[in-house]
Amino acid sequence: MTKNQSAIDVRHQAEEAADLFPALLVEAERIAQTVTAGLHGRRRAGPGETFWQHRAYAFGDPVSTIDWRQSARAADRLYVRENEWEAAAAVFIWRDPSRSLDYASMKQAPTKRRRADVLSIALTILLSEAGERIGLLGEERRPFHGRNAPSRILEALHVTQFEDAASSPPTAHLPPGARVVMISDFFTDPGAIEKAVTSLAAAGAHGALVQICDPAEEEFPFQGRVEFQDLESKDRLVFGETGALGKEYKAKFAAHRDALTALTRKAGWTFITHRTDRPAQTALLALFAALGDARQWTQ
Repeated sequence: MTKNQSAIDVRHQAEEAADLFPALLVEAERIAQTVTAGLHGRRRAGPGETFWQHRAYAFGDPVSTIDWRQSARAADRLYVRENEWEAAAAVFIWRDPSRSLDYASMKQAPTKRRRADVLSIALTILLSEAGERIGLLGEERRPFHGRNAPSRILEALHVTQFEDAASSPPTAHLPPGARVVMISDFFTDPGAIEKAVTSLAAAGAHGALVQICDPAEEEFPFQGRVEFQDLESKDRLVFGETGALGKEYKAKFAAHRDALTALTRKAGWTFITHRTDRPAQTALLALFAALGDARQWTQ
């Protein structure tokens, strides 16, 4: 390959990667707006420095919270200042970077990787609008916040690259009270997943696992002679009568999911399943609700 040809290939790859950015952001923003329309808002009173609203004084309110200037404008009542609740720690996202997610059983359906990226960015949009800080699990860089957080997270995800050696979630040192979101198909060693979850939970982190699956991976609709290819190793297996494997496959699939459910419950985390043939909003709403309500962590 000549030097010029190499430069041309690099440029084409860069252009393809750049083209994904606006498309992913637009799709994520649309999904986030749909979820936002169904929420009453995440803002609430609590310890913080950002003013939220005035409300009428009620019996039991500390005298120090009374806004005397606002109260002077009303002849018959006192008003107190409420500050908006502010999170003490950031939300850290891990999206499986392996090629295992680069799969869709139908051409018109999104790959698991595409849905994972869209969910990651849509969640970042919702969290940034709520004033949260968002980081990537395992990254040394500081969490992002503000209106630029979604594009910064999207850039840091490297959506056109794969890293098959990192198919299991990492362990990381996080600040106390941190929240963690892991998005993957979790088709990897359950022991590695349990190690990461247990380590983070022991350090005081709350978290949620979002398992993304293609409908064919749940239903196993295959019949007759079928060749299967491992997306990571490229190994191939050919079965003459695939239909006979369906029952055993579904049993093992269910057992793996039960193991994931058990380990998240043990850690006090939330486990969410999502299929790519269903609206992304359903998974995003469940995930955002879990992040917004601490009671969801111990469901």
